[in-house]
Order: sequence, then C-alpha cells, then structure tokens
Amino acid sequence: MYFDGSGVKLYYERSGSGKPLLLLHGWGGKAASFLPVARDFATERTVYAVDFPGHGNSPEPPEAWSVTEYMELIYAFVRRMDILGTDVIAHSFGGRVALLLAAAHPDAVGKLVLTGCAGIRAQASGRKTLKSRVYRFLRAAADNGLTRRLFKSRVDRWREALVKRFGSADYRALKPSMRATFNRVIAQDLRPLLPGIQAPTLLIWGTEDRETPIWMGEVMEKEIPDAALIRLAGGHFAYLERYPEFLAIAQKFLIG
Repeated sequence: MYFDGSGVKLYYERSGSGKPLLLLHGWGGKAASFLPVARDFATERTVYAVDFPGHGNSPEPPEAWSVTEYMELIYAFVRRMDILGTDVIAHSFGGRVALLLAAAHPDAVGKLVLTGCAGIRAQASGRKTLKSRVYRFLRAAADNGLTRRLFKSRVDRWREALVKRFGSADYRALKPSMRATFNRVIAQDLRPLLPGIQAPTLLIWGTEDRETPIWMGEVMEKEIPDAALIRLAGGHFAYLERYPEFLAIAQKFLIG
C-alpha cells in the first residue's frame, strides 16, 4: 500500500490488530528488514512497516532530504493513519527519524525501542579529517566548471572514481541521485535533542557494533531522561543476530 504525503509516495505494509506499532528500518533497508518483528508483534498489535523514500518500493525524494524531511513525512503518515502515540521500533537510520519525531512531535510516539540507533556524530580522527580534505580538494579539481566544459562526461567518471576510492561502503552503494541526501542525513547531529525526548526509551545495542558503536548508546542512555540500555552480543544488526533475545526484551518493554 502507498501513502501519498504531498506528492511523496511512501510504501507501507500493515498487519495484525490491536494497539499500533510502527517499524522504521535502517539506511539501505526496507520494511522487510523487520519481517520477523512484524510477524511476531502482529499477534497482538497492528504493525505498520514503511519503506523510506529512496528505499524498497518507495520512490526517491524529489530533492536532497535531511532527517527532518523524512521525519515530517512519517509524522504526516502517523496522523493520516490515526495512530498518534504509536510505539516505535527503529534501527539505525530509522532511529534518527524516531529521535527527531519524538523531540519535535511528542504526541506522535508512545514508547521507543531503538537498536543500533544513529544520530550522534562521532568526532573525526586526524586521519579521517585529512582523507576528507583530500577528497574535497580532488573533487573540486575534477569538477570546477572549466573541466566540465573541456571534458564533459569524463568528469562524471572521474568523480565516480573518487567516490570508489574515498567513499564509505554505504556511500559507494548509493545511486548518485541519493548521495546528496545521504550527506545531509549524516551531517545532522541529533545529540542536542536528546534531553528533550519525553518518551520512555529502550536502547538495545550490539556490543560489537562498528557502524554505531556502543558508546553512542551509552550517551543516549545518559542524556535521554527516561532511557535504559541493554547490551547484546552482536554487531549492527544485533536485533536479527540475537533475535529471540531481542524479541523477548522488546515484548516485555512494549507489552509487559
């Protein structure tokens, strides 16, 4: 099914019956990333799982989006579905959206379960900062107006070569049309919003997570007023790697 949010189509799946539960997947994922979660919670809940724009069955956003635009679309979806106050389970990028949603629109969410949640910017190391500066310099040299007039389509090939050399795995996997959105998303630091989040929040983290390291969960536990952190052995997808444990903990928190 599709929700049309002011011309932006959002694909979603609905299953089960009862109190609503919204599932927000990570970057590069889709509604099916939460397939076992949706299946098991649908025995007691009405479960909504979305494909964010640019993922799964949802078309790309019409322009470069930040977390804010994604959040406002989800807020519009929650209102249209008449599920204000819904509980939320979110992974990684979906956690960014959930954090901003809870901070900007407290009426939109009930309880939050955030796993491998992104949203806090890590301080760049000296080596990473140097790599970024080199990349920006080479990109500017490859595409500065004059080079595009002289070499035309070759410039795009040069820029793509730079992406393959300097870009992260997530960035390299993106279509060029989604890279500006990715850059805006990761540049948005949500840490200042944490103290204002009113929703009871359960953080479930993989101790070996390399994408969103455990220290990020520890910061969120400390700075979100009503938060607790549960550590699971596993990586960024610990909610799937340790699924029986994740399910039991999440059900206890959301259902009791």
